Amino acid sequence: MGRRRSTAPAETDSANKPREAVFYVRVSSKEQEEGFSIDAQILAARGYALEHGLQVVQEFADVESAKRAGRRQFEEMVKFLKKHQQCMVVVEKTDRLYRNLKDWVTLDTLMQENDLQIHLYKENTVLTRDARSHEKFMHGIKVLMAKNYSDNLSEEIRKGLNEKARQGHYPLRAPTGYKTNPDSRVLEIDPAKGPLVRRLFEKYATGGFSLSDLVTVAKQDGLTVWDSSKTMTRAGLHRMLTSPYYTGVFVWKGKQVPGKHTPLISRELFDKVQAIMGGRNGGDFQDRSFAFTGLLTCGHCGCQITAELRKEKYTYYHCTGGRGPCPGKRKNVREEVISAQLSHAVAALQLDERFAETLRVALKESLVDEQEYHERALAALQAQETKLVDRRRRLYEDRYDDKVPADVCDELAAKWDKELIEIREKMAAHKEADRKFLEHGLRLFELAQTAYSQYIRRSPSEKRQMLNFLLSNCQMTDGVVVPTYRQPFDLIAAAPRMTQENGSLDPSDPGSRLIKWR
Repeated sequence: MGRRRSTAPAETDSANKPREAVFYVRVSSKEQEEGFSIDAQILAARGYALEHGLQVVQEFADVESAKRAGRRQFEEMVKFLKKHQQCMVVVEKTDRLYRNLKDWVTLDTLMQENDLQIHLYKENTVLTRDARSHEKFMHGIKVLMAKNYSDNLSEEIRKGLNEKARQGHYPLRAPTGYKTNPDSRVLEIDPAKGPLVRRLFEKYATGGFSLSDLVTVAKQDGLTVWDSSKTMTRAGLHRMLTSPYYTGVFVWKGKQVPGKHTPLISRELFDKVQAIMGGRNGGDFQDRSFAFTGLLTCGHCGCQITAELRKEKYTYYHCTGGRGPCPGKRKNVREEVISAQLSHAVAALQLDERFAETLRVALKESLVDEQEYHERALAALQAQETKLVDRRRRLYEDRYDDKVPADVCDELAAKWDKELIEIREKMAAHKEADRKFLEHGLRLFELAQTAYSQYIRRSPSEKRQMLNFLLSNCQMTDGVVVPTYRQPFDLIAAAPRMTQENGSLDPSDPGSRLIKWR
């Protein structure tokens, strides 16, 4: 949209200059464009601007998903605000303005640097650089819950992937050496690349080839990654040679699943490759897993941190050097040292009880706005469903009266049936997300409160599973682990704490970065 528009004469400030503002409106999908949401938002925003003496200089409207950053009109609005630093933003409420954390950081930066004001007229809130820390924190909680809602909508996709894995079919893209049958959608051995992959396993099993040697072999054979023209790398070859998928099983959600695909190599060949790669005797693949492999990367070169057993009882971690010599020193770190550092990271998720109760109340209050959003979305989808059903009825009447050729009728009917299925799936997803919205938020919060007590009682394999849920892409540099929390645990770990004296937020706590987001 992004068009200039004049409104009624606005009030002026003490310097006799009108206070300028822009509108931002958004609907969550293309299907809602035919509804009333955009017009209703613009009408309400104009009333607010008139009441508060704001001169509207531009309107921006997005009709697309906000889960992915990169909304065109949102980006145009940001550019406009950077050029017009005295301009304000008028928007219906939090989840209309942003439904991902990147957008939040973008506007918060403008608020801190350019003194941007954000008017959320439905929430009766004006956010400014000088707003109280508690107001900013509660605003951050609403952003978090909006993000959590988007995640809930995508849960249906994850359920489909899990069901496919349960049936023994690998739910992700076919590994190199396999391809997807276009008719059955089942993975099968690629007749061109499969033998080349098997040849790499056989060569490495001889003990006479390094990963660098195999990179050269793969390049000479013309073996590329998936269906692209990219050649194999050392890191890619390492993942391939350690993947049990080629033996007929695959790992899903931390567990090995017997696959229905045809094995490319024998288990005996695979175990021999693992024995040579790890410097250990052969054995069952699952028995040789370590607590923290796959969770840590090297802070110097970005390669994976791997583990090895020494003297049959001591486990050490170090950089794989998968991209060549690591610029840092090859420091070997005992597993107990890493475990202690990660224990502190888990303990950081626990909040004091007074602040925890404040957060519980905020989560429950946020449910009201989300229910309204669901109701509007369902109403728009139901209207589309009714329209399509009516079209199909009229189409068959026209076919019966010979007004429409049979082939045209069948083509349109198939198209509309597909659209009906998609609409009904979205309606079901909205209903399910509506039910689980508060339940999921409170469950994640309670998990954070009890994470440490659960962690210290678990076995190494159970700790690994728990850490994979709480943390992501942690770095280790010279033996020091820097944890990176997954959402939404990153916000919980960063939450401000209460002071002991009066129960107010403690601005000196490191968690205050949630209040002043950088």
